[in-house]
Amino acid sequence: MNVEQPKLQRRGTLFLLVILGAFPPLTMDLYLPALPRMAEIFGTSHGMINLTLGAYMVSFAIGMLFWGPLSEKTGRKPILFAALAIYILSTLLCAMANSVENLIIYRIFQGLAGGGITVVGTAIVKDLFDGREREKVMATVMSLVIIAPMVAPVIGAFLLKVATWHAMFVVLAVFACFATVLVMLYQETLIEKSTEPTLRSWNRLAVVLKNPHFAYLLVLFSLVPMCIMAFLAIAAYVYIDGFGLSEQAFSIIFAFNAACATLGPYLYIRMSRFISVQSIIQGCFFIIIAGGLTMFFAGSISIWIFAAVAAAVTVSVIVLRVPGTNLLLDQQSKDTGSAAALIQFSGTLLGAAAVQIVSANSHDLIRNYAVMLIVIGTVCSTLWFLVRQRPFVATKIPQQI
Repeated sequence: MNVEQPKLQRRGTLFLLVILGAFPPLTMDLYLPALPRMAEIFGTSHGMINLTLGAYMVSFAIGMLFWGPLSEKTGRKPILFAALAIYILSTLLCAMANSVENLIIYRIFQGLAGGGITVVGTAIVKDLFDGREREKVMATVMSLVIIAPMVAPVIGAFLLKVATWHAMFVVLAVFACFATVLVMLYQETLIEKSTEPTLRSWNRLAVVLKNPHFAYLLVLFSLVPMCIMAFLAIAAYVYIDGFGLSEQAFSIIFAFNAACATLGPYLYIRMSRFISVQSIIQGCFFIIIAGGLTMFFAGSISIWIFAAVAAAVTVSVIVLRVPGTNLLLDQQSKDTGSAAALIQFSGTLLGAAAVQIVSANSHDLIRNYAVMLIVIGTVCSTLWFLVRQRPFVATKIPQQI
């Protein structure tokens, strides 16, 4: 590690990174089993309830743009404390919401805070590790973070049996309190803080975007998360309303999808020893296209076909996250906070768009999802093919891990 952590040590630091990385999936997935019931309780449409997801993701993305550059000025630790405090308060307000409109408003503040937690976690990885070690750490952290969406719906379904949906937000607030304790033990990792005036900190976002190599890869890899977010948006409705599963059965099959996702980083590390990273990335895009075609023609025939294709696509997306994020971070020798903010912002914002797009026609959610997979897979595959052997890509990719 570039900066020693006397209290957390290496394992404790990795655990902290996992906890910080778990905020987005926990905040998104814990209450997925409750979405159909919440639509009935509030007497509103699926689209309106999905706004509690979309509003969170948009504010989450904006929050990363706000907190990321600011962390270059103040350091990582102060931002974590401020974001966690706002997150705890807004989450408790979500638990007390008595209308869908109030819930959406509180979710906006929750997202703004969550963006700070996530972007600082990514910046800390860049602060502490370099090159191949960073890629291995990212793969390890991602593998463990994916446990969160695996257990979150199971916990959510259990809470629905013993309590109401309000209890889910209380659990999230408790989790944030636990994260705050870990942050107290964390040693600041930003060695050289920015000396620019605070208001100019956000100008660094434009500086990073002026890097054409970063901007190109940002567009390419930011489209990929749309595949997962589209699945999250329709999963509960397809499994519960479409295939007739109970909320508990849905949580189990959703956990299966997350369990498959945990294989993503491990598969990437293993395959990259024998297959070029360029080929792995191209192959993942082809799997997404094939998954979309299969989903379009056969996804509604059987729950097992739908689940299998969704799992294959999810694994491919997770595999892409490791080399994609590492490639983007390596395009910038400094302005790590701004680069991390833009990476997370773009993926989250497009993910929020995917939620609304795939939900626009609620009469054929599976077909909507299939078309999105085909389009995204085709576009990304083309963009990647054009640059896979260019120096700004080829020289930044570890040839053996």
